[in-house]
Amino acid sequence: MSGERGAGAFDGPLASTAGVSWVRGMPAVLRLFRFFALGLALLPLARVVAAPTGDPVKIGFFMSLTGRDASFGEAALRGARLAVADLNASGGILGRPVELVVEDNRSLPGESATAAKKLLGRDKVVALVGECASSRTLEAAPLAQAAGVPLVTPASTNPRVTAVGDCIFRVCFADPFQGAVLATYAWKNLGLHRAALLVDSSASYSVGLADVFAKTFTALGGEVVASQKYAGGDKDFRAQLTAIRATHAEAIFLPGYYVEAGLSARQARELGLTATLLGGDGFEAPQLLEIGGEALEGAVYSTHYSAESADPVSRRFVASYTARYGSAPVGLGALTYDAVGLIADAASRAGSVERVALKQALAATRDFAGVTGRTGFDQNRDAQKAAAIIAVRGGRCVFVESVRP
Repeated sequence: MSGERGAGAFDGPLASTAGVSWVRGMPAVLRLFRFFALGLALLPLARVVAAPTGDPVKIGFFMSLTGRDASFGEAALRGARLAVADLNASGGILGRPVELVVEDNRSLPGESATAAKKLLGRDKVVALVGECASSRTLEAAPLAQAAGVPLVTPASTNPRVTAVGDCIFRVCFADPFQGAVLATYAWKNLGLHRAALLVDSSASYSVGLADVFAKTFTALGGEVVASQKYAGGDKDFRAQLTAIRATHAEAIFLPGYYVEAGLSARQARELGLTATLLGGDGFEAPQLLEIGGEALEGAVYSTHYSAESADPVSRRFVASYTARYGSAPVGLGALTYDAVGLIADAASRAGSVERVALKQALAATRDFAGVTGRTGFDQNRDAQKAAAIIAVRGGRCVFVESVRP
């Protein structure tokens, strides 16, 4: 996407022997004129992308870049930075350069609201991208709504997120879909009939996902034999797992994040539990296997995207991401790339980055060709997307199949 002409732009007539001989026989001034004229004639055939100019279009980004959930934030930041680089290489937004303004909430309660205030008040961003955790997005969403600035969350799945107001959008599927997919897959595909829950009571994401899973699983004929709780940041789950062991559960649903999932998997196996471990998109981090190791073998979880997708748009993204960062993207990187792309697409259709015009254009999105698939927003500003089923096999997270709503 550079603005340079192709290597063969001046080939053709000048490459022939007769052409070269004829040119050499011309006076110097005429030769210079002919080269200049040929260059002008061929310019329309070359793809020239003007470099963006003017004041930057600022997009605010708030994530957990340090602390407990830093892996989520780092994956999202990589996707956002790649999206901004690609946009600027292709002319920016409405001919203006795009600038990503980054704030770290340090994985701490209350810090997302602080970050949003800075981005909205100090930096005057045209849109916000964040967070991955639903509870942290819910801190910032009311502020964005009050300011009338669109907020696009890549991966917050709790239904309450977009219920905040008409400025809040979600690129991923929501918990009612994910919870139902996991429960149905456990019942029909894995043949599991007795499930226990281990829920992070401090996280809206975990509580909501567990609720939908339990309702769907029991409606199918399954039995939820135990529901144990912990608080995010806990490291010892042996008491809860010992209580679950007494129920002879065939599955343990862990609707939490990768750190607690990995630790609880290890402790479950140490206590002799052989139940199949199930999880949601909170599992999606390279550190999951580093923490859980062999204890996660056979685990199954749902997420938003697989780098194994054969879609051409996805393949180009994977190649670009891998070249830039040295590893394949996880779902959060892909979703955040799409979140930035959706904002740019809406601005292009609106012809403006003014907040009302941008919000209306986002709401009108119906068939955006992103790396995580075709994206359109429903009346609740929720994306209708497929879920990817991933299984841990041989120490790797392997794509199994895609499940659509």
